[in-house]
Amino acid sequence: MAESTADNWRRADEYLADTLVGHDPALEAALAAQRAAGLPDIEVAPVSGKFLNLVARISGARRVLEIGTLGGYSTIWLARAVGAEGTVTTIEAEPANAAIARASIDAAGVGERVAIRIGRGADVLPTLEGSEPFDLVFIDADKESNTIYLDWAARLGRPGTVIVLDNIGREGEIVRDDTTDSRVIGTRDALRMLGEDPRFDATALQTVGIKGWDGVAVAVVVGM
Repeated sequence: MAESTADNWRRADEYLADTLVGHDPALEAALAAQRAAGLPDIEVAPVSGKFLNLVARISGARRVLEIGTLGGYSTIWLARAVGAEGTVTTIEAEPANAAIARASIDAAGVGERVAIRIGRGADVLPTLEGSEPFDLVFIDADKESNTIYLDWAARLGRPGTVIVLDNIGREGEIVRDDTTDSRVIGTRDALRMLGEDPRFDATALQTVGIKGWDGVAVAVVVGM
């Protein structure tokens, strides 16, 4: 039996990506552009990108909200999922990141489906109020603001809206109630909110792989 080590997690993840995701020139070009620009290596793994794509397709999502664009890698996965008649609104705090994402999204052939809104999520989200509800919300931005993002996901959604909250494992630090790491505190607060707020019904899964020991929470909006 293979040992449970970070190297073996990575190798298994790469095997799964090779087997189930395969070679994708547009996505690989998006990652190359992100690396060349010096953006942080914090995009979702290929298997997680495919997971987002499948969740969007299974739920029949046509209007998707993404909080945290980075270089556009996950945005492309989501834009492919919504189809030619669907839309993705993605929020990015850094204009330079948004420019890189815009070029990669356009190069992938899904640019007409994607609107990039530049600014802090907490500032941009209120401007979306009053629009048609979103069917799926993917949250992958600053962890300190997770509860703000979850609140807006419910307010901008509808009963049945799917929410995916990334990076909930935090290398297992979520079990520490004495932590001083603001990202862990924000994640713990978000998980508590998903468990206690009557607007959500949620679960979470730990993961290991090329991103280390992490995880994802998945929720559905059940009330407004």
